[in-house]
Amino acid sequence: MFLALKEIRHEKLRYGLIIGMIVLVTYLVFVLSGLAYGLAQQNTQAISSWDASRVALDKDANDSLSQSLITSTTAKKVNMTSHEAYLGQAGVVAKAKGQAKLSAQFLGISRDQFIYKTVKVTSGHKPLKANQIMVDDSFKDNGYALGDKVTLNSTSAKYTIVGFTHNAKMSVAPVVYGSLGTWRTLSHVTSDYKANGIVSNDANFSANHGLGTLSMSQFINKLPGYSAQNTTFTFMIAFLMIIAMVVIAVFLYILTMQKLPNYAVLRAQGIPAKVLVTTTISQALLLVVGGLVIGAALTLATVLALPAGVPMSFNLPLLGGVTAGILLTGVIGALIPVKIILNVDPVSVIGG
Repeated sequence: MFLALKEIRHEKLRYGLIIGMIVLVTYLVFVLSGLAYGLAQQNTQAISSWDASRVALDKDANDSLSQSLITSTTAKKVNMTSHEAYLGQAGVVAKAKGQAKLSAQFLGISRDQFIYKTVKVTSGHKPLKANQIMVDDSFKDNGYALGDKVTLNSTSAKYTIVGFTHNAKMSVAPVVYGSLGTWRTLSHVTSDYKANGIVSNDANFSANHGLGTLSMSQFINKLPGYSAQNTTFTFMIAFLMIIAMVVIAVFLYILTMQKLPNYAVLRAQGIPAKVLVTTTISQALLLVVGGLVIGAALTLATVLALPAGVPMSFNLPLLGGVTAGILLTGVIGALIPVKIILNVDPVSVIGG
């Protein structure tokens, strides 16, 4: 460690450039991880808030809530308990006088069932009448307030915002909670249809009678674009780590080749090869840790500077895994030139 620190101090510019490269890679990986997790959350925040385990949809709906329709006749055959709840979904455009239009997901729920009881209110209260709605907090950021009269799509009916709820997004759109009757109006279906799906917080729930039952993880993975988005970000982060390993290895290889005469002198003086290898690995760890710290600081500054609309969020286990991955790539990169150090011949190097 002493040799590693002394050499870094002596060659500030050279090692500064390596740290700069690691900072950039670290910064990109952290920002992409934050965006990936933030976008994933915005697809599923509302679903996660219900603490549900299973969802039943029409078998011909291709595992899509919006394409599923459950008739009242089918619904009567399902054994509904306090663990199950009807759910209706409709894409809407919300508009209030003097406010910008907002694309949202309307979710129709029943006041007697668990989803209604589970949803947390940050201000106001939950809908008590058919013409009342509760919306995601992001509506506040766009100027909406309690008591605003909102139209949904092209319907003439006006709905009053009576409550706000936090982190209620689905498919990257804010959620509007209302009644199942309103869902039927917005979806242009008759009372012959009960809901789009049946959600349950019972892990053993299973529906038959023409309905298919999915676990919540299966249902989430079928959300439009969810799996493709996560896969894309995963590959980007993995490639960045591979690039970091290659660049670190190349820099250390070049530095090792340049320092071969120095290593030869040290070997001739009786310094064990193990000490030189340890020095190389210690240098790599110091450089990577330094880059990680600066990259993390830049990421924090970026998060504080970004507007609230940017979906960046961090998960500690994910962040820990990414950090460990960058450290590991640094160590692997440092091990590549080790063979040269072990095989250095003082006579041939000094004599040459």
